[in-house]
Amino acid sequence: MKPVVLSMIDNEELTEQLLVCAKKNHPEVEWVLPDNPLAIQAKVAACWHPPATILTDFPNLQCLHSVGAGVDNLGELLNSSVKVNRIIDDGQKIGMFEYVLWGVLYYQRDMDRYNQDKKLKQWNPLPQRTMESIKIGILGLGELGGYVGEKLAAMGYQVYGWSRTEKQINGITSYHGQSMLPTLLEDLDILVNLLPLNSQTKGILNLDLLSKLPSKAALIHCGRGAHLVEKDLETLLNNNQLRGALLDVFSTEPLPKDSNLMAMDKVFVTPHIASTASNESIASQVVQSTLDL
Repeated sequence: MKPVVLSMIDNEELTEQLLVCAKKNHPEVEWVLPDNPLAIQAKVAACWHPPATILTDFPNLQCLHSVGAGVDNLGELLNSSVKVNRIIDDGQKIGMFEYVLWGVLYYQRDMDRYNQDKKLKQWNPLPQRTMESIKIGILGLGELGGYVGEKLAAMGYQVYGWSRTEKQINGITSYHGQSMLPTLLEDLDILVNLLPLNSQTKGILNLDLLSKLPSKAALIHCGRGAHLVEKDLETLLNNNQLRGALLDVFSTEPLPKDSNLMAMDKVFVTPHIASTASNESIASQVVQSTLDL
């Protein structure tokens, strides 16, 4: 009998895509939905925001495999004794680097200011700044943050990073621990958030932290929506205490049409598209977890 993978993903489109991908490329497993009688046999569940009852509803599960780069979507299930896996994908790292680099260049080359000048029908050329003159801080130096920071540093940017524990990454001046966080923020041009979401980082992008940035600084936020206290960011932008923000993730998605962030000239909104792993990469890694048991 084939091993069974339980699909427990709160996104119908992704669920269907993974079912099709698994059926086509991985016939060695049976990938099923919760209402399939075979689901009770599953030892691995492909998860994104699964119900809290998943382990009692499907007692044979031995592994919860997040279909994203993070595991915070599992919530309290992280405290269970069941093994937890996540997606590690080179393509996703490259995609995230491309997104952040685009954001960095947007501010480095003053495209935000030129966009406003266009609306005002003004012609105002500004001095061109070099990569070497731009100071970038990265919150989170894990798989994504470390990769992005190292690539930016290799291009010539001044890159500083912060993480909970000490990291050694080529080209990055690293800080760690809560006491060193203010030092990271002192003189940045751009702050990039790529932190994981947990009880310590929820709401970390708040008035207190963002106020420590110089007014010339811009925020690139592509971590998790719950990292950002949106009203605090609005306050700082309205008071000209921050230059601007490029936001890809939000506490409520899709971002409501009446959100203040949608209407603010200093905010560039993208619809959670910074980077994703391919369906085949997700399916193959979940299948491998199943075959490894």
